[in-house]
Formats: sequence, structure tokens, C-alpha cells
Amino acid sequence: MTSRFPRPVLAIFLLAAAACSGAEEKAPASAPANAPRVDAATAGTILGRVAFEGDAPANPSIKMAGDPLCANGGALTFENYVIKDGGLDNVFVYVKDGLGTYHFDVPAEPVKLNQQGCRYVPHVLGARVGQPIEITNSDETTHNVHSLPDANREFNFAQYVKDQKNTETFTAPEVMVRLKCDLHGWMSAYVGVVEHPYFAVTTDGGKFELKGLPPGEYTIETWHEKAGRQTQKITVGPKETKEIGFTYQADSAN
Repeated sequence: MTSRFPRPVLAIFLLAAAACSGAEEKAPASAPANAPRVDAATAGTILGRVAFEGDAPANPSIKMAGDPLCANGGALTFENYVIKDGGLDNVFVYVKDGLGTYHFDVPAEPVKLNQQGCRYVPHVLGARVGQPIEITNSDETTHNVHSLPDANREFNFAQYVKDQKNTETFTAPEVMVRLKCDLHGWMSAYVGVVEHPYFAVTTDGGKFELKGLPPGEYTIETWHEKAGRQTQKITVGPKETKEIGFTYQADSAN
């Protein structure tokens, strides 16, 4: 496939990508020899749901006409509020506090983020500190992937051809990191970066599950790109399954 962008533009993107990738990466700290591990035999589970009360603002339409290779997907809207049966999806939920000095191995398996139909799929995702994030361009057009972190290294690289893949990692916890495409202004995704495996993104009407938790008292935080953050405390006993609920109100929506 021939890119729709002229060579000078591609050269600029190459230079920008090289410049943004020049920052030094910092590897996650290794665990002390005596760092405690979770005992699976006593671990518990948190089941939860994020509800939405009232009428959410309508999701604006996406205007893709500027790129004919994007505009063939029909009428699309932003994913600001995805609500099903009174539950709010695309909410990042995680253990904010309470894990103490437990150590968790970082998965080698990458988290996958796709650009498909000139959208990021999924729109909200989670990753571990130091875990690979594989970013794929599945479209017949050029994208660039530009991160906007506060605590992590910024990156900005172009993906010129269909099926191009790049891998990035975040080296510090940060909830959340926004990704955007500078070529298609409607494209954005959000990554929650944490040091442990206790996170989820709500689906199917606001549902989530945090399993394998050691007994203890935890602060659970929810994040939504428009409705904001909420926190609650919950105590989980050995082998216990506890339920928790969060509710966002229409009057706090934007």
C-alpha cells in the first residue's frame, strides 16, 4: 500500500518519532528477596458494578470526512458515555491503596491496542508497569500514536502501513495516560498503568471483577473520562467474595 502522505511529511514524522524515542527508559525495580507474595489459597474477590443515574449527555458525532479512508465506516459517535441497562462502561477500576509490600511479577504477554476503523480499540485499557503494550494499525491509512503522560516518558511515532506493530512500555504507575492520533483528532484511548494485577474496565452494563486479592482493607478507585473519579473502602477476608457499587450522577457529567 502507498501512503497518502507525501515524502516530506513522512520524513517529519520519522524525525519526530526518533526524537520522542530518545528518552532513557527506566526498568521497573526488582523485588527484594523477602518480598511477600499472595497466597492463592486465602485470596478473595471483589465483584462490582458502576451505575449511572439520570440522562447522560449525548455522544457527539464523529466527522471523518477529512480522510476518505476513514469515512467509509458509516455514522459514528464518540464513546464518552457508553451506558447499558443503567450501567456505565469504559470505567477503569483499580486498587488504589492497601496492598502494602506485596510483589507481583510483570506479565511478558503484551496488552494489545488496535487502530481499527480509525478508532482505538479498546477505548479504555489497563496495563502493568513494565508490561509490553503492542499497538497495531489495522487501517489502510497512516496513523500516529502520541502519548500524553505526566509521570511516564512521552512517545510519538507514526504507523504508515496496514498491520504495522509497535511495542511500548510505561515505567511508572499513572492513572490515566491519554493516547491520541495527531492526524485524526477524534481518535483517543486511555491507559491505566498500575503496579499490580487488580484492575478492570467495566463492560456489559458497568460490571467488573477484581479477583485473587489477599485479605485486607482496600481503597478502590474508579475513573471515567467525563464523569471523573470516585473512591470507596472495602475489607476482604480470607476466601471472601465481596460486592461493591459505585454510582455516577447525570448532574456531574460533562
